[in-house]
Amino acid sequence: MDLFEKISADIKSAMLAKDKVRLETLRGIKKEFLEAKTAKGADGELSDDTAIKIMTKMVKQRRETAEIYASQARPELAQNELAEAAVIEEYLPAQLTEEELAAELKRIIAEVGATSAKEMGKVMGAASKALAGRADGKAISAKVKELLA
Repeated sequence: MDLFEKISADIKSAMLAKDKVRLETLRGIKKEFLEAKTAKGADGELSDDTAIKIMTKMVKQRRETAEIYASQARPELAQNELAEAAVIEEYLPAQLTEEELAAELKRIIAEVGATSAKEMGKVMGAASKALAGRADGKAISAKVKELLA
């Protein structure tokens, strides 16, 4: 069962459970998936890799929005955004720990042959592809800077 089918099945479960936050979040995910499937140039199929990229972007948007709400003293709205992010994260691959991220990046740096911070672009390109969905871009960037320094 691919992610699209799993989300569709879970929408039904959320309806039966009357879980409003989960239902609205899953409907939002399905909407994004359908838009990606029918986008110009798309072949009508949605790979799990593409689905993961879409959901990673959605989680990032929810977290940024929650920060804005929190800074504007709107905790109830921030809490709702974080709840939606948590639902989306259930469908994403497990995030790498700090140690796992460092180990993966050391391996990638060795593969690429980077020795200085000037070669950060090469490392980031390879790391972004290899760690897509398993680590946040900011965390990858910060760790690469640290390792190349």
